[in-house]
Amino acid sequence: MLRITVRNSQFTLFAFFALLLLDTSGPSAQTRRPDIPAHAHSHSSSRGWVCDDGYRERAGACESATVPSNAYATGSSYGRGWDCNFGYRENSGACLAIAVPENGYLTESSVGTGWRCHRGYVQQDGKCAAANVPPNAYLLGDFYADGWKCNRGYKAVGSTCETIELPKNGYLTERYTTTGWDCERGYRAEGKNCIPIDVPKNGYLSDGSYGPGWKCDRGYRAAGNDCVAVKVPENAHLTDRGDDWECNRPYGKKAALCVLR
Repeated sequence: MLRITVRNSQFTLFAFFALLLLDTSGPSAQTRRPDIPAHAHSHSSSRGWVCDDGYRERAGACESATVPSNAYATGSSYGRGWDCNFGYRENSGACLAIAVPENGYLTESSVGTGWRCHRGYVQQDGKCAAANVPPNAYLLGDFYADGWKCNRGYKAVGSTCETIELPKNGYLTERYTTTGWDCERGYRAEGKNCIPIDVPKNGYLSDGSYGPGWKCDRGYRAAGNDCVAVKVPENAHLTDRGDDWECNRPYGKKAALCVLR
């Protein structure tokens, strides 16, 4: 096999021509396809091409993306092709500085004002005002609207924290409620009181926070305040829920019976 020696390094003829191909296969050496506009290159998209960095598509062509002051080129061929620097926000094609009030700081998010108040301060009329923490309350993180929360055993009423009146058979809860309390198991809230749940025969207490507070045993269904037996016809069985029935295959339902189809 023919070998070429360059500075004591031997390359096969195949490798030599491979290097030549690598040297001439770059974008500058490629012949531009007639369907690709200037400042664009081929791409595996449905259109088959995208604009080069620093350019953006417009009306089937690639035009230079003009980057305003206090902005940087994104390299994207879509959209405006640039974004504002940190601390600036786009406004009518320009990047304007975000005005941060005293006791505030810039945020990474461009949503909203672009700034937040330090802990102990709340946003008020475009400024950071000191949080007015009432008695029986404590400061929260800097991103909460009011900046404070009532201590356990108290609930917010306007700008104050009032004592929660706990009914008999009730308990304090951290879960959001208008009252600040829930009833013990076996009781349900009615007004300001916790009343016993009347579980019917063939029923049991449920853990749901809605409904009557009880469910029927399997084979029974709720009918008003009672649990009545489900009448399962011949060639049928109870559903998975246990409060209704369906026909065994290959039978089909017809009124209250199961008949062959």
